[in-house]
Amino acid sequence: MSSEATGTNTYSRVIDDLLSVNSLKVLQKRYLLKDEDGRPVENPSDMFIRVSENIAQTERLFGADDATVAQCALDFYDLMTSLDFLPNSPTLMNAGRELQQLSACFVLPIDDSMESIFGAVRDTALIHKSGGGTGFSFSRLRPGGDQVQSTQGVSSGPVSFMRVFNQATEAVKQGGTRRGANMGVLRVDHPDILQFIKCKAEGDFENFNISVALTEDFMNAAREGKSYDLINPRTKEIAGQLDAAEVYDLIIEMAWATGDPGIIFIDRMNRDNPTPAIGEIESTNPCGEQPLLPYEACNLGSINLSRFVVSRESGLEVDWDRLSDVVHRAIRFLDDVIDANRYPLEKIGELARANRKVGLGVMGWADMLIKMGIPYDSDEAVALGKKVMGCIDAEAKAASRNLASERGPFPNYAGSIYDVPGAAPIRNATVTTIAPTGTLSIIANCSSGIEPLFAVSYVRTVMDNDRLIEVNPIFEEMAVKRGFYSPELMALIADHGSVSGIDDVPLDIQEVFVTAHDIAPEWHIRMQAGFQTHTDNAVSKTVNFGSDATVDDVRHVYDLAWDSGVKGVTIYRDGSKSGQVLSTGKTSQGTESPVPLRAGEIEPRPRPLVTQGRTEKIMTGCGNLYVTVNWDEEGMCEVFSQMGKSGGCASSQSEALSRMISVSLRAGVDPEAITKHLRGIRCPSPSWAEGGKVLSCADAIGIVMEHAVDFMRTGNTERKIVKSSESMDYHSGACPECGGSLEHESGCAVCRACGFSKCS
Repeated sequence: MSSEATGTNTYSRVIDDLLSVNSLKVLQKRYLLKDEDGRPVENPSDMFIRVSENIAQTERLFGADDATVAQCALDFYDLMTSLDFLPNSPTLMNAGRELQQLSACFVLPIDDSMESIFGAVRDTALIHKSGGGTGFSFSRLRPGGDQVQSTQGVSSGPVSFMRVFNQATEAVKQGGTRRGANMGVLRVDHPDILQFIKCKAEGDFENFNISVALTEDFMNAAREGKSYDLINPRTKEIAGQLDAAEVYDLIIEMAWATGDPGIIFIDRMNRDNPTPAIGEIESTNPCGEQPLLPYEACNLGSINLSRFVVSRESGLEVDWDRLSDVVHRAIRFLDDVIDANRYPLEKIGELARANRKVGLGVMGWADMLIKMGIPYDSDEAVALGKKVMGCIDAEAKAASRNLASERGPFPNYAGSIYDVPGAAPIRNATVTTIAPTGTLSIIANCSSGIEPLFAVSYVRTVMDNDRLIEVNPIFEEMAVKRGFYSPELMALIADHGSVSGIDDVPLDIQEVFVTAHDIAPEWHIRMQAGFQTHTDNAVSKTVNFGSDATVDDVRHVYDLAWDSGVKGVTIYRDGSKSGQVLSTGKTSQGTESPVPLRAGEIEPRPRPLVTQGRTEKIMTGCGNLYVTVNWDEEGMCEVFSQMGKSGGCASSQSEALSRMISVSLRAGVDPEAITKHLRGIRCPSPSWAEGGKVLSCADAIGIVMEHAVDFMRTGNTERKIVKSSESMDYHSGACPECGGSLEHESGCAVCRACGFSKCS
């Protein structure tokens, strides 16, 4: 693939030789142009040429001749193939192709009418079809039970309409490669806020992240133990009151139990709204880092900080001059993307060109710290983060002002926060954002965003179930240099999850190579706050907790997020998405309130003396599994499993799982709730059984339980394996494509083994 203006022979760097095996795999699977049979028809160098030449054509709009466009394309190619900078995934995938949709995420308005609601559903489908994600605020919708004058009926409320968007996303996915990502936001003063906070407790809304928009009045009331007003958005009148502290407690409990909702501090976001005369910010994109006006889009890119550490006489330092140069070139690239973009809706295109928002962020932050010997969880690291982001933000604004002198300021500049006497005009309403960089960081072979390392070493399973140990390249280099490298140690680290406490790893190395779970939660917030200080938009960051974290641990982080000045926070507790939250209490309004089940509240009934049942043999990757499901007059009551001749751990683990299922059944848990959480769990050795694919022994037990439920209801003996929902892979922590471990980071889920990303 080449251009008449430049030709491939003018591009000196061949990027294919510089990419890791994993980078090449991700590019081939997700980014490279393919023929009708799904075979790549371009290599990575071709892809970067395609993108560079397409974006450089924008320069013609500002008077550039052929030679200037050709030189600009060469510069963009060098910028990307050096791996110093990469634009967001849609730009790499779609630039120079028929779709030409280059933005990752959008925010759509939803007004309080059927026309607006279902118009937004249509617009959402078009955006998801183009590969984008969507954010919405449902705060304008009247509450459930409110009057509908046109029909003399009552409204079903925001949460019911969220189901429509969720199902529409599910339907669009059937014709694409993955589900679209959604963000649902509701103001904390909406009358349906309690229902919204709890809406994901039963496993619904798999295609949504949700966040509560917290106001300053609410936070102050929660701190002071006061009530606050609920406002009907239709009438603008007070519709009741709630105890702010109780609502805050419920948000925290649900986040602890399910990972949702996140929180955004909506007043802070609007204080930094650069164009208040155009409208208020109501929502963010699906990962929380990009507050946008209705009908705005985000055009993002990230600088790979791991590339900017240099050795000087005084020691290892940040190469500030080269960093500044890359920032200026990246801002020009992103500004050109705005005009090269073919937006899915004309309204979006109009506002994108009127405000010209771009979001330049970073990846490889953890790698930079490691190279410089600075522990992530240290004051020195936070201080350096502020300095690095301060440099990027200042240079990005300088670059944007330079572009304004060439091309003019953004059209909505008048009345913006920049429109002050004596100030130099600026080209872009925003210039900096810290976004998730899941697949981008795999391509660049660096750490993601500003997250710490998720793992120092991990296992990749390839064909024939061979296990390959993948090691962080910086750690491997240091281990060889310091003389403690061995394949056995790398395998031990992969099993252990981190180097903390491993005696064969020197203590100074342990201190630097900390992982997300080694770090106390408050350091996540401190780092996020440090970068937020010099970021126009917001900072995408996940606070990772171990499975033993308490509700109070989450509360501490939420409190710290408010006190530290960040614009929002997302947490993920290991295992929080694998269990269903049970309803055991009542709120003050008389509705059931899902709260974490406390020990001792339910006692399983005794095993019945007489049962009836059925036994089924099912092939798994570990061998033949024999599963027996029994029931009595009260329903399904026990499950037994036995692993053929192989025995060993597979047999004992299946037996242990069956015992726990039996206890749950006799405690009154719905069998379908159990199978929902078993189906889709993957192991490294899936297999094909009669009727379909069996992903693991747990999946096999779930399949047999589904057959038993069907038999008990209808007498049907057909052994059909219904494909499990891929969303359960997120719950189990396994990648839905390869079965590898998912990293929960920056509001997203990413698999380092194959490059799968829930968000990009």
